[in-house]
Amino acid sequence: MNTTPTPSRRGLLRLGATALPLIALGSVLPAAARAATASAPVAASRPRMPAESDRHDRTFMAWPALSSIWGTRLSAVRDDIARVANEISRYEPVVLVARPGQAADARYWCGPGGSRGITVVEIPNDDLWIRDFGPTFVVASGVIAGVDTNFNGWGKTGTPYYQPYAEDAAVAAALLAGYGVDRVQAPFVGEGGALETDGQGTLLATVSSLVNPNRNPGMTQDQVEQALKSTLGMDKVIWLAGLAGQDITDDHIDCLARFTSAGRVILDRPGPGTDQIWIDVYQQAKQVLQNATDAQGRPLTVVELPGPDRALIRGRGKDFLSSYTNFYVANGAVFVPQFGDGNADASAYAVLQAEFPGRDIVQINIDNIASGGGGIHCATQSQPAVPPVL
Repeated sequence: MNTTPTPSRRGLLRLGATALPLIALGSVLPAAARAATASAPVAASRPRMPAESDRHDRTFMAWPALSSIWGTRLSAVRDDIARVANEISRYEPVVLVARPGQAADARYWCGPGGSRGITVVEIPNDDLWIRDFGPTFVVASGVIAGVDTNFNGWGKTGTPYYQPYAEDAAVAAALLAGYGVDRVQAPFVGEGGALETDGQGTLLATVSSLVNPNRNPGMTQDQVEQALKSTLGMDKVIWLAGLAGQDITDDHIDCLARFTSAGRVILDRPGPGTDQIWIDVYQQAKQVLQNATDAQGRPLTVVELPGPDRALIRGRGKDFLSSYTNFYVANGAVFVPQFGDGNADASAYAVLQAEFPGRDIVQINIDNIASGGGGIHCATQSQPAVPPVL
């Protein structure tokens, strides 16, 4: 296991994976997931979006499908996805969504995975950002349900950021049907990367990504907030301003501020060479968080996570996401990008190890994924374990 920071880059992995048609998913599901909604009515048990640090049954990922999106980088991006999947599979099962005609590619690149394994399921998709188009789960005693947040390609139709998304928009429903999990259709349009919770009723979100006419035209901030609370079981939403129109997500929260535990928030601090507009976003977020309280009335402790020097990643394009804050918490580990700035990589490792002392901190080279404006968190979605019946 990776237990010490290392500035050196890891070699590319090209392993294989076993494809499993969606029709066969039921045979590999735990009984608790198959019977989750039989034990108690979802509506009556007030399910809540759990903290990412809660126990998972599996991690979902998606195989990047279209050269029209990635161009000549498609093969390199697949290398990154395979690397991330294999690292996560050492700690929990990974389910990789792939187009039926691309299962052989996924099998070649991803292999059987680590000790928990990688399973490829054949579902049509367009891209890899399953955090945003996959289901967002809510749980209660003996119950799990998946929220379909009505993915609309980040509202980028008619803009330079547009990319095909029709197949991605159907993935949440297909996965939930295949895994026998009740589907809840959200009364708002959004993405999983726009939602960050402590699991105790507090939600972090950016105004720019949710109170935006490209997702929720005609809805006020209060209306969006009420929809979030009722759908995700939240008691309080802490809004950060964010920044619209400067990246494909309109500044998702999962690149800016993340809970590490109740009352503790990691805040992304832009590294040297970052444009002033993003420094302004950070400063506004810091002021709000330092004066905020959570759903239980506790003040928040803000821990800054400094980004790498942009000069050391020059040449990878303006959309390159140089945020360590886009980490992913899995069973027993935290997965975080490694950008090649030795000092910043080591600092990120130390900060996250202090915040998650019981987990391994696993640093991964994802430069090709990052060149598309996303990170490890954007490329993963967790299915939480069903809480025991009380």
